Amino acid sequence: MNKFEDMQVFVRIVESGSITKAAEQLNMVKSAISQRLARLENHLGTVLIQRTTRSQNLTTAGQKYFQQCLRIIEEIEEIEAGIQQDKQALGGKIRLAAPYSFGLKHLSQAIRLFNEQHPEVIFDIDFNDRFVDLVNEGFDLGIRITQLSDSSLMARKISHSQMVLCASPAYLEKYGEPKHPNELKEPHHKIKYSSDVDMWEFKQTDGTVSKVKVPTVLVCNNGEFMTDAAIDGCGLAVIPDFICYQAIKSGSLQSILTGYQLNQPINIYAVYPQNKFLPARVRKLIDYLVDYFGQEPYWRISKNR
Repeated sequence: MNKFEDMQVFVRIVESGSITKAAEQLNMVKSAISQRLARLENHLGTVLIQRTTRSQNLTTAGQKYFQQCLRIIEEIEEIEAGIQQDKQALGGKIRLAAPYSFGLKHLSQAIRLFNEQHPEVIFDIDFNDRFVDLVNEGFDLGIRITQLSDSSLMARKISHSQMVLCASPAYLEKYGEPKHPNELKEPHHKIKYSSDVDMWEFKQTDGTVSKVKVPTVLVCNNGEFMTDAAIDGCGLAVIPDFICYQAIKSGSLQSILTGYQLNQPINIYAVYPQNKFLPARVRKLIDYLVDYFGQEPYWRISKNR
């Protein structure tokens, strides 16, 4: 039984003055209106309307219930109107969580440009590499660079990234440039991201896979630090292209073994809690980010702009 719909029917009966007129206004058959009223009275355990063949009159209980129904219906209509206004209006706050390196190098500029077009939007941003629980921590939107597995979130791809094996020219001059994954052994050594696996996996165009374990010289948890360490000649490093692309473009780093695919491309997503009432300002920002980064992001090593 839909109590709210029964309340609406009851109010229409009272305001129209009869079951017949209520049925006409609601485009329902008279018997259905009578059944709804009878079901409501049975549920409440009291008579709401005294009915005769010629008239209907509210009982004391009916009068009290009628006033309460009016208040409830009015409050629900106000809530729905407020939600619709929130959906239409761009003004307001967006709480955003983003990975540290991607956020500073790429997202910050995109947000500044978005804010120039929509100065009424206020950003509250958490740049952090930790996992953020968007729902429990009250975030409107998050940026994830990963293979998504959380089905409780909605997601839209805004870009993609590729891992790049690179080293400084000085390092390669000292230790030699490997031409095949099997040459990645001593004296070669690597700078390792703390959560990465020890084994590097290379895939050729014919599907052949080579797995190599390279000695580790340094472990850290920040891509910017890895890039700087690689530029200083500390070792080989596997770094996302959105972090190292400028160093490669300038010649401070050199990508190696480019004929092999190292890991699968990683998508970059805008994720948000499942919510059909996603504010217009958040949806507008997601659309903007998709257009801003485009099909071929500017950090692509092979197609720098």
